[in-house]
Amino acid sequence: MDKKRIGRYLGINRPVLALAIARMADAMGNSALFIVIPLFVVRLPHQVFDLPVPVLVGILISIYGLITSALQPLTGAICDRFGKRKLLIQIGLGLFAVATFCYVFAAHYFDLLFLRMTQGVGLAITIPASMALMSAYTTRETRGSSMGVYSTLRMIGFALGPLIGGFLQVHFGFNAAFFAGAGFVFLAVLLVHIWIKDVPTETKKESKPRFKIIDRSLLSPGILSAGVSTFLAANAFSMVTTLENEFNARLGMNAFGFSIAFSGLMIGRLLFQVPLGRLSDSIGRRPLVISGLLLMAPATILLGQATSLLQLAGLRVFQGLASAAIVAPALAVVADLTSTSNAGRQMSVVTMGFGLGIAFGPLIAGLLVVVFFDLPFLVAGGMSVIGAWLVYRKMPETAKGKTGFLD
Repeated sequence: MDKKRIGRYLGINRPVLALAIARMADAMGNSALFIVIPLFVVRLPHQVFDLPVPVLVGILISIYGLITSALQPLTGAICDRFGKRKLLIQIGLGLFAVATFCYVFAAHYFDLLFLRMTQGVGLAITIPASMALMSAYTTRETRGSSMGVYSTLRMIGFALGPLIGGFLQVHFGFNAAFFAGAGFVFLAVLLVHIWIKDVPTETKKESKPRFKIIDRSLLSPGILSAGVSTFLAANAFSMVTTLENEFNARLGMNAFGFSIAFSGLMIGRLLFQVPLGRLSDSIGRRPLVISGLLLMAPATILLGQATSLLQLAGLRVFQGLASAAIVAPALAVVADLTSTSNAGRQMSVVTMGFGLGIAFGPLIAGLLVVVFFDLPFLVAGGMSVIGAWLVYRKMPETAKGKTGFLD
């Protein structure tokens, strides 16, 4: 099969592939820290914050997602107003890389808190611009496939990052993991500079958007339900990050063992994201999002019952399958509903939902695990079932010519 036929089959073009590869590199740098941060927190003095370690880790991981999500309406509005999407991606990634490098100088818990906030600002600048370019580079007929490829390559980065981070921490120490993380993100900046071309916003047919950070007219039930679905997916699968120390003690693992289980999620998304994204172009987006949320519920609830590394990794793979059914179709729904001049703000709704899930999942886990270990997973599973009902009621079917078998 030649390159053109492969591109048509996957629903991608060169700009989409280039943007996906660049984001894969930054995902590697970002996720390399997921395994290292909970272990690093234990080593640093934190007398000012007299809280249990799981709560401290949850705050540290969550503040990153909260900052990212809170700033995305602003950065999305800036993206729509000025249209310099490539430049914004480079600025955001550059800020993230510098903050990652500065981890080697952290001597106190407060230092890590500041650096995580800085990384959150960098990601908030990057995401709306990236998704606006993805919307511009894709078409409705193959958008699910394109989003699947984009998400898959990012998941490759997220899968490799924890493995690399865990391996480097065990064998070479914390600084090696921080250097590697910063290096991957700097590589992403270089790849964006070389491979990505900006797409100017259309101003002839559509009036230039006002600089309005929050515009309720842009928030349709379909866009909001897509944002809720990605929030619930990220909330469910991010809970284990806070509980690394607890899982290691319960299952007799070290950082590298936990990184293997942690990457099970990415492996599941890697295997299923492209086929499910392509399937959403055929049968519709909505049925897949609902099915993914219903599968996420038991996969998450059973995490609290895992008694071995194999069981934990297997459940993470099922979480990956569920999130693959949710994320790419949800992104495609919003891209189908968005308008050219408002792409940054509208696409940021679904990515903001994802970021809030990444933020609240670890925080909820850190707070609820103090009651009993299974409680965070029971809560997240129940929320996923409620989310499936909400998507059934509110999300329209946007795949051209499809109504979906749930209508």
